[in-house]
Amino acid sequence: MKIKQTLLFFSLFVFSFSGIVYAQIPPGYYDAANGLTGTALQAALHNIIKNHNSITYGEVITAFSTTDVKTGNIVWDTYSDVPGGTPPYVYHYNSSDECGNYSGEGDCYNREHSWPQSWFGDGAYPMYSDLFHLYPTDGYVNGKRSNYPYGKVGQVSWTSQNGSKLGSSASSGYTGTVFEPINEYKGDFARSYFYMSVRYYTEDSGWPGSAATTGSQLKAWELAQLKQWSSQDPVSTKEINRNNAIYQIQDNRNPFIDHPEYVSAIWGPVTGTDDISAGNITIYPNPVKDVCYISDPERSFSRGSTILITTETGTPVKAEFRFEEGRVAIDAAQLHPGLYVVTVTFPGTAIYHGKFIRE
Repeated sequence: MKIKQTLLFFSLFVFSFSGIVYAQIPPGYYDAANGLTGTALQAALHNIIKNHNSITYGEVITAFSTTDVKTGNIVWDTYSDVPGGTPPYVYHYNSSDECGNYSGEGDCYNREHSWPQSWFGDGAYPMYSDLFHLYPTDGYVNGKRSNYPYGKVGQVSWTSQNGSKLGSSASSGYTGTVFEPINEYKGDFARSYFYMSVRYYTEDSGWPGSAATTGSQLKAWELAQLKQWSSQDPVSTKEINRNNAIYQIQDNRNPFIDHPEYVSAIWGPVTGTDDISAGNITIYPNPVKDVCYISDPERSFSRGSTILITTETGTPVKAEFRFEEGRVAIDAAQLHPGLYVVTVTFPGTAIYHGKFIRE
């Protein structure tokens, strides 16, 4: 690929990000939330998205065929998918691929409650069929995940064919067993959890809770972990399309896909770091007045790589990029003074976060 073409990709990615995220939001949908923060914002968002059109659990698979589908009627299974690569197996809708019995990976797919139903009460509606936390996944991997919280795995006890892991927690504040999806879907699940905390805010009386939750609210350790994941894995086109598709079915939206900045506005900025990369990218000079550079001697930037710049609180900003002798130059002159976070995603490998200060 020519350098000019790759440069175009980076430029288009940054300039189109905000437009994509805000696409197809009904005019005035979030007006009642304007200017609010903290619990006031959480309450306002709850009032906007509550009383959604609840489908039956039996209708979920049919809904998946519009909300979680790839070209060729392929099931978009986040527990087996390999973004930018070849999945170990695929499933199709309207086929015999739906579980059924299974004895191993690749046998069939079923409906995964990313927020386990035991946390809100088995079979309790409308949570039981709320598409914003339901995903089609391999039945065997779904069973291995069980009702364990999402978290960063330290000592691995089991790994799926796409790299999802089960094991002891390395997330600060929790030592039990956790399940860790691959990097490319960590933000997806985090934003599903934020949705649940807002959609069922004050409607969680009697929820059993879990090691990660009190009612519909996330415990401190889980909230901190998922805030990091949401920042490290920004909103994707897949999530945007899914949000729009679910809106057509449930008549409500996930506010944290439409407005990622609501995360920090409600629960505060990301604190600490969760280095889920193995890269040694450098950003220099730092602080910067005009132009700074990203370089990585171990990896090559490609069309599948993405770069995102956000404020410290997670709001995406526009910036121009260009290639210069194997490095990426960021035009920082157009940015306001302050601290910025750079997120670089290499397809199928790692996500890296760096920071720079615009003087």
